[in-house]
Amino acid sequence: MTKLSGPMLPPKNGGEPQYVVVLLHGYGSDGSDLIALAPHLQTVLPEALVVSPNAPERCRMLASGYQWFDISFEGDRLAKRQTGVVSTRPVLVEFLQDLWEQTGLAPGQTILGGFSQGAMMALHVGLSLEQRLMGIVAIAGAFLPPENFGTAPYAKPPVCLVHGDRDDVVDPEHSADAEVALRLAGCDVSYHVSPGVAHGIAPDGLEFATDFIRRVAGK
Repeated sequence: MTKLSGPMLPPKNGGEPQYVVVLLHGYGSDGSDLIALAPHLQTVLPEALVVSPNAPERCRMLASGYQWFDISFEGDRLAKRQTGVVSTRPVLVEFLQDLWEQTGLAPGQTILGGFSQGAMMALHVGLSLEQRLMGIVAIAGAFLPPENFGTAPYAKPPVCLVHGDRDDVVDPEHSADAEVALRLAGCDVSYHVSPGVAHGIAPDGLEFATDFIRRVAGK
């Protein structure tokens, strides 16, 4: 099985990590993209190790980047996403398990976040684990439920959803639908819409996500 790797930053306070923040980049990008958020996030969690692995496949349409799964701009995009997150799930689960073993940290000390395609992976994988994560942050993504979601003994970590209302790449309604589905399943959901924002991470959205992390960490 493919082993994930990518940039990481040690805790800002110089000590042993007490938390880990895993950031999953979007389609055609790489880990160096979201690792740039680490200094901001470490103002809230100075004890956190921040890791941003490269996705397992070279991007078919953008040779310089990576993809969590292939996408198609023709046909049923939703079906393609569902197939993609399911097939890539074992790779990300193994990465998390290795990370916990290597650091001595636990799921309850872990924030799993992502943008766009990475947000889809974060939601799908984070809500398919029996161990409860500290939290999930999904920006400009969509929720593709794991099999038997709502009936299987999956943990229900708190979830933060952020989406720009002008996003023409991933429909903002996907996050709105995710909020409803997750609340119905009994999850604690924080949901924010960034007005006038297209497919990206705006300052207000980042601040909302940071406040969420502060809350779930008990800061």
